[in-house]
Amino acid sequence: MIRNVVFDMGGVLIRYDFSKYCTRYAPDPGDHALIMDELFGSVEWVQLDRGAIEQAQAIRSISARLPARLHGAVGQILNNWHEGAAPIDGMDALIRRLRAAGYGVYLLSNAAKTIHAYAPRLPGYDCFNGLFFSADWHLLKPEIAIYRAFCDEFHLDAGECVFIDDLSLNVEGAIHAGMHGLVFRGVERLLGELAAMGVAL
Repeated sequence: MIRNVVFDMGGVLIRYDFSKYCTRYAPDPGDHALIMDELFGSVEWVQLDRGAIEQAQAIRSISARLPARLHGAVGQILNNWHEGAAPIDGMDALIRRLRAAGYGVYLLSNAAKTIHAYAPRLPGYDCFNGLFFSADWHLLKPEIAIYRAFCDEFHLDAGECVFIDDLSLNVEGAIHAGMHGLVFRGVERLLGELAAMGVAL
């Protein structure tokens, strides 16, 4: 029986468009591939989500691999990433319906420590029973340990939780940890899948 619905953040509650960050902070289109590779595709990006390095250290390390003209862009993107995040339509309403129906509503996301300043702007923020960000725990999805730590932190039975993520690898990790899992493919589809699992709204 599902008693708790657990959401990922990026790609489920909010949408990122990395190309917009590139356009905003690096006007020359010829530089965009460099930023995509050396910033968004970097080890430091992952380390920030794990809480293994501080943001200032990540900025220095990434900048060292880029031309001087892009050093400012690195800091601007990492410090202002939230400006390009847009809520996914329908998710705020869904979270509120779940909470009103008596379900526990939680967030489990890979995110750097800077997420705490932005979190109050997330869809349905005031309805969440708990927020769990990877950097605070030095863990990452899809590692089994992060799902177990999440359940331990909020005293939840994994078998009573359904985890929703836009990445199948992360959903598989949750299933391996004993949770139910759904790959997010839009609000309407999610509503049908939750109903099929017995979630009554």
